[in-house]
Amino acid sequence: MGKAGEPQRVNDPEGLWKAGLRAGLKKGWDGFLWIMKIVLPISLLTALLAWSGWLHRLDFLLAPAMDLLSLPTIAALPLIIGILANLYGAIAAMVVLPFTTPQMTLMAIFLLTAHNLIQEGIIQARSGLHPLKATLFRLGAATATVMLAAPFLTDGQTTDLPASAVITVAVPFLQMLKDWAWATLTIGLKIFGICMVLLTTLEVFKAMGWITHIVNLFAPFLRIMGLDKKLGFLWMTAIVFGLAYGGAVIVEETKDGGLPAEDLEMLHLSIGINHSMVEDPVLFMSLGLSAFWLYIPRLIMAIVTVRLMRLWFHLKKRRSPATL
Repeated sequence: MGKAGEPQRVNDPEGLWKAGLRAGLKKGWDGFLWIMKIVLPISLLTALLAWSGWLHRLDFLLAPAMDLLSLPTIAALPLIIGILANLYGAIAAMVVLPFTTPQMTLMAIFLLTAHNLIQEGIIQARSGLHPLKATLFRLGAATATVMLAAPFLTDGQTTDLPASAVITVAVPFLQMLKDWAWATLTIGLKIFGICMVLLTTLEVFKAMGWITHIVNLFAPFLRIMGLDKKLGFLWMTAIVFGLAYGGAVIVEETKDGGLPAEDLEMLHLSIGINHSMVEDPVLFMSLGLSAFWLYIPRLIMAIVTVRLMRLWFHLKKRRSPATL
């Protein structure tokens, strides 16, 4: 008979398919409910902050760092919106201010790594990385990437913009709630579709023994990124769908603790820098920004980060026997 389940794999593929389908649908629904518990309150709080005007008053938090990023002081406004909320709000703030193309490019590089930090930090925490560590790392990586890219995009001179350049338009409270509800419904439907389709597909592939082929397919890409090939599906999920949309998939797949802590941490650091590579850069490309600067700096930073982390873990293991 062999191991339990082997005869069934050979003689009852339909039973395996149905079992994988049931397990996937349950995981998809559980993941959807979990992530919406994060999205609903945090998105509502952010919308309330933006409507009240407090979000716009928080730019002083980043204003002292603007010189470091080779940006004008007023650039703190779209950055703080993106950090606390999402890229859509940050882009909306960018387009109404007279930034130059290099300045918008530097802001885009920063925001593509460090956006929606509260919500996505909670998601990363649930699947194995401390939220403070995840947040500080993404802020640090975004800052370092911009500082390295700035000499190629600017002449070293920062042209500040007058405070009068900021335009604010009051929106009625009920209209704000209506806009928030519609945006949240749209996001919720996307998350539902992604959770149900991806997790169901994954469970069916596992049940049928096909997951190995998927892992092998992404092995060359994972090798370049410095990650283990068994992380292939999770890495692909974050690369395509991002941390917010694909977060439920990552959470569900890490619940059983089957991934080593070191591999999981390197995955989180990599996708913290390099996620949602399909949709997010296109948003900034619509502003006329170069695709090269929206993709390549983050990709290089993610590769370097993982390689350095792997070296750190290696050195740590070599020192540990001597301390025993």
